[in-house]
Amino acid sequence: MLDDHQPAGPVPAASPPAASPVSPSAVALPSAVPAVPGQQDARPAAGGWPSGYPSGYAVVDVETTGLRRDDRIVSAAVYRLDARGRVEDHWYTLVNPQRDPGPSWLHGLTSEMLAGAPLFTEIAEEFGERLAGRVLVAHNAVFDWTMIAREYARSRRRAPVRQRLCTIALAKELSLPLANYKLETLAAYYGVVQRRAHHALDDARVLAEAFRPALVRAARGGVRLPLLACLPITEWSDTPGPQGSWRPSWRRSKRRDPCPYPNPGRYVPGGPLVRGMRVAFSGDTSVDRELLEDQAYESGLHIAQSVSRRTSLLVTNDPEAATSKVRNAREYGIPVLDEAAFTQLLREVAPPEAMPGRPGLQAPQEAPRGRGC
Repeated sequence: MLDDHQPAGPVPAASPPAASPVSPSAVALPSAVPAVPGQQDARPAAGGWPSGYPSGYAVVDVETTGLRRDDRIVSAAVYRLDARGRVEDHWYTLVNPQRDPGPSWLHGLTSEMLAGAPLFTEIAEEFGERLAGRVLVAHNAVFDWTMIAREYARSRRRAPVRQRLCTIALAKELSLPLANYKLETLAAYYGVVQRRAHHALDDARVLAEAFRPALVRAARGGVRLPLLACLPITEWSDTPGPQGSWRPSWRRSKRRDPCPYPNPGRYVPGGPLVRGMRVAFSGDTSVDRELLEDQAYESGLHIAQSVSRRTSLLVTNDPEAATSKVRNAREYGIPVLDEAAFTQLLREVAPPEAMPGRPGLQAPQEAPRGRGC
């Protein structure tokens, strides 16, 4: 039976290094995203397991007061798994967010229940011990990683995580025949029973049980794992929004004023970005997606929500992903850049005077009649 007030008892294991404190000046928003260390070898080695796969995983779920940069974690759970996805131990804790707990109707935690819970600064070291030296695994991993990284930044620490794996991305790599990519759908596919949805410990258990057969399937098929680098995040606010300001859905497309510049055409490798270019994003990003889009918009680029023949550029860290944007980019011949290269180019975006006919630009192909991007 799950206990909302006590951490789960772990199986004894050697404790890896805890999260290391850093000074505020030592944490800075990265200008580029480093590649995941090492070249992943998905070919089966002796014993039938890919030698390039990680040596351990930390399956994580956090419940929060909301989805904004000023929101806080109210509970966290970690299932530690070995190299082949077998459970080693698990851990759970409540966290006092020092503010309204947000959607109590969703995660079941009230102000009264959280009043005596530890602050994040008090559990940061133990939480870090659960994560250190492992790949962080989560469903929609960019959300869990972003919330965790911001909590560590508030504590003047860095989470000891170098890589993350999103189980949504893994399901796409495996081409699973799912109606959608919700956790309950993935769990049902692998025959895992959910007991308490949106309870951090049960969600982590469900994901751990679904992740193991997915990992085995990937290993047998020689499938590369969709690993992404984890970087410290420093964009947060300590000022909570107004009472009742929680938003009840995942990040929606942000409303922005129309881009004032005409579309100058497609990006060509080696050339500059030009104001007015239509840029689409696909997949997980190391920098918060909304922040990355804000930077692009403020540089004079048009943020496209889909990929059409008039799209100038697709930004993705996974150009082999089975997403509609990647498929369309491949079909239409749209240039593709990873996040690191795109971030570098954002440093100097050319003015709209740099029109077709100059190096680095291509006129857009004629789009078919109908809805554009």
